[in-house]
Amino acid sequence: MGLWDLFILALGLSMDAFAVSICKGLGLGKIRLKHMCLAGAWFGGFQALMPLIGFYLGRFFADIITAYDHWIAFLLLAVIGGKMIWEALDSDGPEDVDAAMDPKTMFILAVATSIDALAVGVTFAFLEVDILPAVLFIGCTTFLCSAVGVKVGSVFGAKYKQKAELAGGGALILIGLKLLLEGLGIL
Repeated sequence: MGLWDLFILALGLSMDAFAVSICKGLGLGKIRLKHMCLAGAWFGGFQALMPLIGFYLGRFFADIITAYDHWIAFLLLAVIGGKMIWEALDSDGPEDVDAAMDPKTMFILAVATSIDALAVGVTFAFLEVDILPAVLFIGCTTFLCSAVGVKVGSVFGAKYKQKAELAGGGALILIGLKLLLEGLGIL
């Protein structure tokens, strides 16, 4: 997996956190740098931790299913991306916005937005990705997207939430398709 692929993957994974950060910014109204950094740290930290956990789980099973790894990577990324697109299209409009940024709330949101990153970590195990730079890159990308999301939410409102989720879901599906085609020897 090249740097460009990793960048697109990191952006795709960060779109859930970006969307939630927009909602946080919307609810907060006037924001401070600490709000942006807090959202970035929670979401970026978990987006880095979950693929690391998934990677080590995947390494345990990698030898067993190496012949099918490209199919597994494609299916995982397609399901995650499809779920993101489905949720974006299924939205009934603006949701009630909760501005709480206490540790309990942020922990729950960080875990919820990073479950897909756990599955990506399993995929990394099959692709033999250099995991530490990859998870740091994903975490930093998500940190920046989340911090910007809080600011965007405070300035522009919820109108970009759906577009962010659609773009993220589409990016994950396209990366999965590319990995499948490479595994099949087509690319």
